[in-house]
Amino acid sequence: MVAQNGKDLLIKVDLTGDGQFHTMAGLRATRISFNAEQVDVTSLESQGGWRELLSGAGVRTAAISGSGIFRDADTDERARQIFFAGETPQFQVVIPDFGTVTGPFQVTGLEYAGTHDGEATYEVSMASAGVVNFVAAAS
Repeated sequence: MVAQNGKDLLIKVDLTGDGQFHTMAGLRATRISFNAEQVDVTSLESQGGWRELLSGAGVRTAAISGSGIFRDADTDERARQIFFAGETPQFQVVIPDFGTVTGPFQVTGLEYAGTHDGEATYEVSMASAGVVNFVAAAS
């Protein structure tokens, strides 16, 4: 796999629930992370005193974050609606030459900032709120 352009990692939101995803406007930086809790089943009988983990157990989560220039586009308005209504609509993250992650997410953080001599910016954070699906990119 060759190096990828960071601007091609996209965060998209379903604006109306119709399954059509729109790229969140103005983002300059995006990030997705996956986590899994460990379930420790180590006991006195564990071989050599090594920790043992229960396979397939624990809670799995995904988190999405992004930051960029505030543009007051349809996607900005939808992010505000999602946050204030506590909704968990479908989001999609396109990871270039790797695949697409789709699932319900809750907007857990929405920040706006600006200086007197600069542009207005925003940051958004989201947490998975259900099953997250991954589809590998066609090779």
